[in-house]
Amino acid sequence: MKAWIAITAALALAACGEANSLKPAPGHALPVAPYGAAATPTPKQLLTATPQSRPQRSDEVLTSSEKRRNDDFDLPPPN
Repeated sequence: MKAWIAITAALALAACGEANSLKPAPGHALPVAPYGAAATPTPKQLLTATPQSRPQRSDEVLTSSEKRRNDDFDLPPPN
């Protein structure tokens, strides 16, 4: 019975996430165009992450791994 209630609640909650086109709130406008831009960006352009804000990983650990050389200063602790 509890599982049925949980599944029903999850389906009802999932139905709430209806996807519509984004529009500014009534009485508000989109932000002004950035300095030097020819046009005001659309909501989709404003929500798209730039490569600078979400950079890709550039270091590949497995391909650049090397065996460590001996460390002369890696001594056991004193007694």
